Parts: sequence; structure tokens; C-alpha cells
Amino acid sequence: MRSQIDLTNRFIPSDIQYVAGVDLAYWKEGDKEYGVACIVVIDRKTMEVLEEVSYSDEIHVPYLPSYLAFRELPLILEAVKLLGVIPDLYMFDGNGYLHPRNMGIATHASFYLNKPTIGVAKNYYHIDGAQYTDPENREGAYTNIAKDGEIYGQVLRTHQDVKPIYISCGNWIDLETTREFVLEFVTKDSRLPITTRFADIMTHRERKRINDIRQ
Repeated sequence: MRSQIDLTNRFIPSDIQYVAGVDLAYWKEGDKEYGVACIVVIDRKTMEVLEEVSYSDEIHVPYLPSYLAFRELPLILEAVKLLGVIPDLYMFDGNGYLHPRNMGIATHASFYLNKPTIGVAKNYYHIDGAQYTDPENREGAYTNIAKDGEIYGQVLRTHQDVKPIYISCGNWIDLETTREFVLEFVTKDSRLPITTRFADIMTHRERKRINDIRQ
């Protein structure tokens, strides 16, 4: 799959109308582990939420760092099947090309979704040999995360005096357009774009709802 990653725009940015945020949450019940995948679809023009879907199930793949896609992807793909509005682009709470094998969840999922994808991470995922400097303390400032001359992603400060986030291409999109889309969906309420922020909020709500039902 890695050889098929294409970090160029395979679309016209102005044609993107529906953008989805994707996030997951996990919990344990006895010796079993469960997860829920949540997808929130937002209209790019109005910034209104058009649809929210979730899918939960038992997790059978053990946790292995840098191999999270194998745990997350089955839930995500089942949640996608529930969508009535088909997103033109997906933003994932996680990484894409910014990954030891350049195959974070945003990149891995793109081959199944057949849509351009973006990774948006709250925290930096350490990659041996990769380096970056903190961006200036101003809205929109960014620096590259690079290893051996190759750019893996960017550190992006979405608001002044706020911690930066870590963005990367998933697939079929370039890094400049990735940054532009992320900033477009950032509001004054959070350093995160509303796509992944709303999906994150939904995972907590759904996890509580499911646990309340089972108690």
C-alpha cells in the first residue's frame, strides 16, 4: 500500500462540499475490550452538522503501537456504511503520513474509502529520526516535521497562545491543502477543527450511552 500513497490533490478543492470527522473510543468490560467509531459529517459552506453515525463492537485485535489501524479500521468501515451523506473528504483524529511506516489510520483508511484523507493529532507521535521546531506564537504558524529530508507532516498553531496540533496528509491530498482545510474548520472555541472535535465529543457521549445501557 505504501507505494500507492499519492500526496498530491486528486480533486479540485472548491468541489469539496461535505467533510467528515472520524474518531474512536475504547473501554473494557471484564476481560473484553470494546470500541465505538463515530463519524460527523459537516457541510463546508454552512459549517452545520448534517449527519452523525456510530458503530460499536468488541475489539479482537490486541493493542500494538503504530498498528492501531488494524484495530480501528473495521469499526470505521462499518460506521461508514451507515452514512446517508457521502463525505468528499475525511479528517481523522490521528495521523496519516506522519507515521513510522507512513501508514497511520488516515492513510490506511483512504484505500478503503477511496476519498482524500487528513490526519489531525492532538499530540506528537514520536518517529525515530524525525525533527521539528515549534512554530511561532501566532495563528496559522507552522513548521515541518521532517526525517532525512522528507516531510512527514506539520506542527500547526491554530490560535495564538495555544498548544499546536500535528497534521499530515492521509492520501490523495497535498500538505498545503491539508493545512488549509484544517484551518478552515477551526473556530475560536478550540485549537482543533470542528470535524474531529465534534467526532471526539460524540465518542464520549456514545461510550457513556452504551455503558449506561449495559449496566
